[in-house]
Amino acid sequence: MENKTLAEGKVSPPPKNTWSHWFKYFQYDEENEKPSDARNFLLVIAALIAAVTFQAGVNPPGGVWQDNDGGHHAGRAIYASQPHAYYVFLISNTLALSTSILIIVSLTYRFPLHFEIWVATISMIVTYGSAVFAVTPRENVKYRYLLFTAALPLLMRISIQIFLTFRNIFKAKEPDAKKQPDAEKQPDAEEQEYA
Repeated sequence: MENKTLAEGKVSPPPKNTWSHWFKYFQYDEENEKPSDARNFLLVIAALIAAVTFQAGVNPPGGVWQDNDGGHHAGRAIYASQPHAYYVFLISNTLALSTSILIIVSLTYRFPLHFEIWVATISMIVTYGSAVFAVTPRENVKYRYLLFTAALPLLMRISIQIFLTFRNIFKAKEPDAKKQPDAEKQPDAEEQEYA
């Protein structure tokens, strides 16, 4: 299927064999869809991911211990009694939250009330961090890895931007170098007469 939108503005039905064309049918089509619509879809998806991961960090799976019996402390995550599984959960959840927050902040850049979005985002990050630190036993998690995980999406985005900037700088210099040898290879009109 080539186009999802017909000339009259009606949406064409999905192909009969949708399974084999699943990704092609639902992927973003630059010719028929507006970038603002794509941004809005991404904002909704990122907000849902942020809400789910924030809630999972504040109220971890299995809840928290209610008493101090049996060697555990009240208010600590029950799931933390399985240190490796809890650590994987915490790292993955933090990575998903920080990535979705980066997407939200990036897509709302230069929106009205952008400063307020930043304030709300920073407040949410601080709340998430304090809640995770409150329910996580100190011996189960190395917090420096958790902080690195939270910063990883931003560090990756900065690294990608630096790489793209340098690549564009080197590509801009490359055609000049190619033009010089080509100019030398072009025979003069006098050389063509003798050949």
